Amino acid sequence: MLKRFAIYGTIGWGMEIFWTGLGSLFMGNWELPGHTYIWMFPIYGLAVFLEPVQNKIEYLPWYLRGTIWAVIIFSLEYLTGGILIGLLGECPWDYSNSTFYHVQGIIRLDYFPVWFVVGLLFERIHDNIDEYKI
Repeated sequence: MLKRFAIYGTIGWGMEIFWTGLGSLFMGNWELPGHTYIWMFPIYGLAVFLEPVQNKIEYLPWYLRGTIWAVIIFSLEYLTGGILIGLLGECPWDYSNSTFYHVQGIIRLDYFPVWFVVGLLFERIHDNIDEYKI
């Protein structure tokens, strides 16, 4: 389980750096700087505890599974953001000034399609980890 935690944490970091680098491109910065936070590694690593969820919903159509993943990811983002606010006094990500579609600056409702796709990608990653018996 520890290896899988590390795999999910590392993949999450990579995806976030790619995503923020892509965002830099849209802001006109051709250097494409991407970033993440140390806090995100254990948060992404928590995906290891979602593996049983995939096993329970794998029979559902892809559009229902994607919706379930988006809701789960929103819930975890809100929960972990709230915990970080309690521990640090702030959340490393703050969507308050970047979109109207936020909830307390912790989650962006307009990211629903992103989390939908990320959830379905998670399924493929999980399947590959299982295939290689990690």
